[in-house]
Amino acid sequence: MDTVEKIVEDFASDIAISSFSSGTRLRDMIRAIRACKTAAEERAVVRRECAEIRTAISENEQELRHRNMAKLMFIHMLGYPTHFGQMECLKLIAAAGYPEKRIGYLGLMLLLDERQEVLMLVTNSLKQDLNHSNQFIVGLALCALGNICSAEMARDLSPEVERLMRSREVNTKKKAALCSIRIVRKVPDLAENFMGLASSLLKEKHHGILISAVQLCTELCKASKDALEYLRKNCIEGLVRILRDVSNSSYAPEYDVAGISDPFLHIRVLKLMRILGQGDADCSEYMNDILAQVATKTESNKNAANAILYECVQTIMGIEATSGLRVLAINILGRFLSNRDNNIRYVALNMLMRAITVDTQAVQRHRTTILECVKDADASIRKRALELVYLLVNDTNVKPLTKELVDHLDLADPDFKEDLTAKICSIVEKFSQEKLWYLDQMFKVLSLAGNHVKDDVWHALIVVISNASELQGYSVRSLYMALQSFVDQGSLVRVAVWCIGEYGEMLVNNVGMLQGEKPITVTESDAVDAVQIALNRYSADVTIRAMCLVALLKLSSRFPSISERIQQIVSHNKENIVLELQQRSIEFSSIMQRHQSIRPSLLERMPVLDEASYLLKRASTTQATLAADKPTPAVTPGGLKLPNGVAKLATSPLADLLDLSSDDVPAVTTASTTTAPNNFLEDLLGIGQINASTAGAPSSASTDILIDLLSIGSSSSQNGPPAAGFSPPSQVGAVVPEATDLLGNLSSSTPVSGTKSTPAVPQDIDLLDVLPSNTSVSGLDNHSSITAFQSATLKINFDLKRQPGKPQETAIHATFTNLTSTSYTDFVFQAAVPKFIQLRLDPASSNIVPASGNGSVTQGFSVTNNQHGQKPLAMRIRMSYKVNGEDRLEQGQVSNFPPGL
Repeated sequence: MDTVEKIVEDFASDIAISSFSSGTRLRDMIRAIRACKTAAEERAVVRRECAEIRTAISENEQELRHRNMAKLMFIHMLGYPTHFGQMECLKLIAAAGYPEKRIGYLGLMLLLDERQEVLMLVTNSLKQDLNHSNQFIVGLALCALGNICSAEMARDLSPEVERLMRSREVNTKKKAALCSIRIVRKVPDLAENFMGLASSLLKEKHHGILISAVQLCTELCKASKDALEYLRKNCIEGLVRILRDVSNSSYAPEYDVAGISDPFLHIRVLKLMRILGQGDADCSEYMNDILAQVATKTESNKNAANAILYECVQTIMGIEATSGLRVLAINILGRFLSNRDNNIRYVALNMLMRAITVDTQAVQRHRTTILECVKDADASIRKRALELVYLLVNDTNVKPLTKELVDHLDLADPDFKEDLTAKICSIVEKFSQEKLWYLDQMFKVLSLAGNHVKDDVWHALIVVISNASELQGYSVRSLYMALQSFVDQGSLVRVAVWCIGEYGEMLVNNVGMLQGEKPITVTESDAVDAVQIALNRYSADVTIRAMCLVALLKLSSRFPSISERIQQIVSHNKENIVLELQQRSIEFSSIMQRHQSIRPSLLERMPVLDEASYLLKRASTTQATLAADKPTPAVTPGGLKLPNGVAKLATSPLADLLDLSSDDVPAVTTASTTTAPNNFLEDLLGIGQINASTAGAPSSASTDILIDLLSIGSSSSQNGPPAAGFSPPSQVGAVVPEATDLLGNLSSSTPVSGTKSTPAVPQDIDLLDVLPSNTSVSGLDNHSSITAFQSATLKINFDLKRQPGKPQETAIHATFTNLTSTSYTDFVFQAAVPKFIQLRLDPASSNIVPASGNGSVTQGFSVTNNQHGQKPLAMRIRMSYKVNGEDRLEQGQVSNFPPGL
């Protein structure tokens, strides 16, 4: 039976489709289209009907033209092409009857836009209809002109619109005012023609004309400064009168919205007042009384009233209002915060963030309500309230506000904890006046949300602890007790393990007890147990386990009685699948077994980290990160050039490219050494801390760290002869890793202490495998190409071009090809060069590298070798990108540049 019914339905639909003709009514066509069950059936119906309409157009059937145009408009709304019916619109517009013109103008506005050349043909018809005696036809022409008017049409028809603005007909005057808005937008030079007319329309009584006139005045203010000054002189009084009349008017059904008289006119007038009063004290003073009246008389129990109040607050904050009026506006926003509607609370928080720069004290009165919004169930309100609380914090209220935020930290949603933790840490760091209070708050944050604390925050905490000698005992005891309860918080475990390793004897002996602090009983075995639990915990990452091994190594020197037990714990990791942990375990076991004589001096406490220098470096790193967001990064010779603007660097660019973290090794500074604030590697690795009496060694202030790392010679003189090789210093003030390890991965958790002589580096070793510095430049072509880098996933070609007459300059065109079957997104190319080479990177052609070599990304850059003929070109490169949302990183060195560059 189902099959028979389906056959009957299909037959009926075929009959319905076959009966279509140009005379089919619009409703019949709509009914047939809605009856289609598949997209294919719909396309068949539309295709059949379009064919019938084309036939009717070719046969010039005038009596059915308006019906066909109605059908075409419906087909256009469905998304099908209807360009073949554009000329029919013009024919309908040129007809004499109102019904034809109505369909024609409607089709004109739907099927055409100002970019269509056909539109030029309708200008004459529009001009005739604007001068028509029938006001309804004039209204049709004004509506069409206000929707699709081009600049040429605006210039041609502007006089007719100006004349119609003086018409006696209310609807004509209103539509002419709205049409003039489009004209002013398209041709701002015509604004002066409408200034007087707009001012005169504000004296009308009809609300439709008033709201159109106010909108026209607003557009005139944006288009011309002369218009702005004119309206300030001639319209303020009229606007105040309109607002007073509307506010005090009795009930009018045609304008009433939820008991509020014409809220749309209210809001339009308030917006125009804000534009006119901004930066003008006289206009603002004239508005103060009426704004105060609107703010006090408008009830806030209706949504329309709340919209008026919000716009009134924005106007008060935008003009030169009195302080009392601003307090009134902020109090209105405070009432909004108690509203049940989430949207009203959100806009109130947004407005308060802008108002805090105008009157901080008035916003502070609503601090309790704002804090309650931090605990709101709506995520967007929580985040906005947290940002506002952060702006409210000052030296006087930092402690109570921080306490409220920390107390809420334990109850906050996991998604919100990261933002809340970041704000609390920033507040504590920025406003802490006592180190003890700073440490207490940071310990609470680490205990409650340690997994959400960023690395630079706990790094800074360690720096503060190392500098506060009188609080080191208190810190290690507090962290030990917190570790017993919150061992699952990663950052807490890192800081606690570091402190136990450094100050374990203070923990056991209760050294540095503060007044009112209760002593705790901790044995040497208990301290080792705490580190062992953190080491063996399943959720511990490589960094935590590496720090645990270092702490155990240090405790073996501080607690000789349990040294054997510590050695057994360390030895368990000799077969660890993680190479870093395996290597540390083997090396630390060797130190404990075979080097007993040097172990005490080797495992002394870390030297005190210079807090001021660290904070300066941290601030400069943040500035560098912000600068990476700019579209055109600054170019400085000798440093890493910023990437093509697709992504930003999170750490020091030079240290990051060379795989050295700025927090890996603590900086050791001496009184005789001056180090640049941004030179991370020189400070952190101790390179450049050379005795001034060493023969032939340049001072640390003039030594370029990258040149020393790359073994490309001395940078003491750019114009002098090339150095024969790298001369190692005879004595250093801090540990310097061996030369072959400088470019390798240095673990972010390996603390280094003690002293060690640096092994000599043979002069014939070149870490970048670059060509000798005395290579002849002869035989180099002006154009050449090399494969700079190739792996299993990525290939990079460099097309080199020498600049005529400038042998030291080379233009390089890099081509990046994806060798895998998955596209790379967020692709960023970075490069590092020695100081005597200048590098300028141009933006890349794209940040998406197509898969399987189907297209490539190109990027141009130029290099200038200031010691051309003396030293060869050297470069390290790094490429970062994402594959299916996962971050990938590749890096290498370009060692096959042609001779003579």
